[in-house]
Amino acid sequence: MDTLLQILSPDFLLRDALVASVLVGLVCPLVGVYFVLRRMVFLGVALPQVSSAGIAFAFLVFNVVVGPHEPFQLSERVLALIGSFTFTLAATIILAYFEQRRAMVEARIGTAYAIAAAATILLLAKDPHGEAQLVHLLRGDILATTGTSLVWMAAIFAAVVFALFAFRKELLLVSFDRDLAVVFGKRPGLWDLVLYLLTGVVISLGVMTAGPIATFGFLIVPPVTMHLIAGRMLTFSLGAAALGALTAFGGFYCAYRFDLPLGPAEVALASIALAVVAGGSGLRRAIGRRGT
Repeated sequence: MDTLLQILSPDFLLRDALVASVLVGLVCPLVGVYFVLRRMVFLGVALPQVSSAGIAFAFLVFNVVVGPHEPFQLSERVLALIGSFTFTLAATIILAYFEQRRAMVEARIGTAYAIAAAATILLLAKDPHGEAQLVHLLRGDILATTGTSLVWMAAIFAAVVFALFAFRKELLLVSFDRDLAVVFGKRPGLWDLVLYLLTGVVISLGVMTAGPIATFGFLIVPPVTMHLIAGRMLTFSLGAAALGALTAFGGFYCAYRFDLPLGPAEVALASIALAVVAGGSGLRRAIGRRGT
């Protein structure tokens, strides 16, 4: 209880990091629900890896053109964010273009992941100064969150959430039935691009803030959990976001209280929630079958 009161105190030293962690846990599931609806869960793995390749590329280019960058400085974070967003944006645009051809979707996403993973290793091999910094950033540099970066992060995430709800009907229609969307005069390719752009922003900020493990975990685990019990789309989205925020807070508490790595602690807690819900759903179905 003392640890919880300490975390909730306005004077808590890591308050900005806590808020940033909860924001990532809140917003990532709002994008992840569309991954689950489209049966494209693997995209949640591929895009964080693409983001990592973008960071490695930015470090290498800076090292070749300018010289070694200063580790653990604001300029390094800006450089990494530019590389991350550029690569993620390019990948989402390419995937949105090919999304119009529904065949071999998983193969394309898997190819993107393999190329990004190989590119990350090769780029780091050519940049002896970048490997340590990249490893540090990809573990989740959330403890380096400042008040200014938190304000910018909150503003960008607020814009993403507004867009997700403003275009909710179009995004849902394209995700559920592309042919019907065409009949209604919608342009599936355009709305795929909108969704992927929003996804790129969320993943870039998520990877830079909490690391790829936590980002992938929040993209997938809370939506999969709520998909088991939610009967309506609004309940599905809001429930996944709420579960993500709660597990982010709980994971931060466990990491702080028991001196654990933050990202894995958050994903582990979300996975426990998934196991409990899945077990409860399975038990309820078993009782229902016996009752009939």
